Amino acid sequence: MNEYDLLYRLYEEFDTETLRAYQEFVDLFPPIDSRVALDHWGDASEELDEKKDEIRTAFPQVGETFAALASMATREQAFTALDLYTKHDRGVNVLVLDVDETLRSAGNTDNEIPRETLHLLTRFYEEGMPIVICTGQTLENVKGFLIQGLGNEMAHSGDVSIVYEAGTGVFTPGHGAETKQLLYEDLDAEIRDIFSRVRSRVLPDAPESIRRGCHLQGNEFNVTLKPNFETGSERAETVIDEGLVYLLDLLEESVADVLGEEPTAAGRARAFYADMDPEIRNVLEASGEQPDVALDAIPDGFGSLFERIDVAYYEADAAEIGSLELNKVIGVEAALSVLGIDDPFALVMGDSKSDLRVMRWIDDNDAGIAAAPDHASEDVLKHVLATDELVFDRGDAAEMLRSAYAMRRLSRLY
Repeated sequence: MNEYDLLYRLYEEFDTETLRAYQEFVDLFPPIDSRVALDHWGDASEELDEKKDEIRTAFPQVGETFAALASMATREQAFTALDLYTKHDRGVNVLVLDVDETLRSAGNTDNEIPRETLHLLTRFYEEGMPIVICTGQTLENVKGFLIQGLGNEMAHSGDVSIVYEAGTGVFTPGHGAETKQLLYEDLDAEIRDIFSRVRSRVLPDAPESIRRGCHLQGNEFNVTLKPNFETGSERAETVIDEGLVYLLDLLEESVADVLGEEPTAAGRARAFYADMDPEIRNVLEASGEQPDVALDAIPDGFGSLFERIDVAYYEADAAEIGSLELNKVIGVEAALSVLGIDDPFALVMGDSKSDLRVMRWIDDNDAGIAAAPDHASEDVLKHVLATDELVFDRGDAAEMLRSAYAMRRLSRLY
């Protein structure tokens, strides 16, 4: 009997839905100081063990794995896992996870990571799975919610690494001199000087509408304008669109300063980045700020520096300047090295163009699988659908984590 036949039998002959309900209750039972509630939890735990024992007995060769599968994954998730294992002949050995709009979503999770997702991450950790949190957020923000959601022991275990500010730094507690790597310190002085100039002027020199409507994210290196309004709102979109145009001009002036030229905004940065990014071009066109400068009129000195600097636009969320020499791929590679993962096969989950770089990297190197929420950017969805079609509902990262868990357990059998 092959693997598919065994899975069919598992989900046909056993009440796996009730089993999962018991498992979820036991796992997520809130701490309540009540004898009645504790007795109820104890009864559910005993029932769970009995139902798992039935599966262990029915499948003597694979019973422990199948009991775990049935208690953690739906029929669809289990078969997705088996399809993925059959295709790749490997199980996931590291998680690489974006946070905003991936693990948590302002759309339907109140911008908090759901308890179910946090519990699944804890289960992966307890079974020896390294976790890389890969985000554009600041280190302090990420450390805060990791400790709050996963506990201090797990956050500082040495098996959890944080790639922050989209790859400008990596933090992996418990690894001595490699605990905190400031990757931006390896950039040459010219690039660091440009960023220093942009940062020093970005709010003091901004138009009043931007000064009142935006704040500067507390980054160590990247320069990120965030709205003072609800992310995704019309007011946030308006101020971020205006902020993007302002950042482009400020970047051009800062590059001119470094090159020793007259720091006037002549539209060179607008022209360069509009050509590079359709989203930026759309913002410039919609706001009537498209440049008159032709690409071939951009001086070589400006062009060579623009080619090393990333300008990112996130609709109604952020406008950011970062280094193209530092991105999430560079950060993930550094994190994997510290964690000692020489042959990664990662589950990469994300929603934006910065996550897409990591997804393409694992695809090019046969180093994992990519998954995205259904509201991810168009390019991300296109890539995910073209590879393993792993698209999950907004706010339901747990769905994909359960499939990855099942895939990992199956890989130990065959």
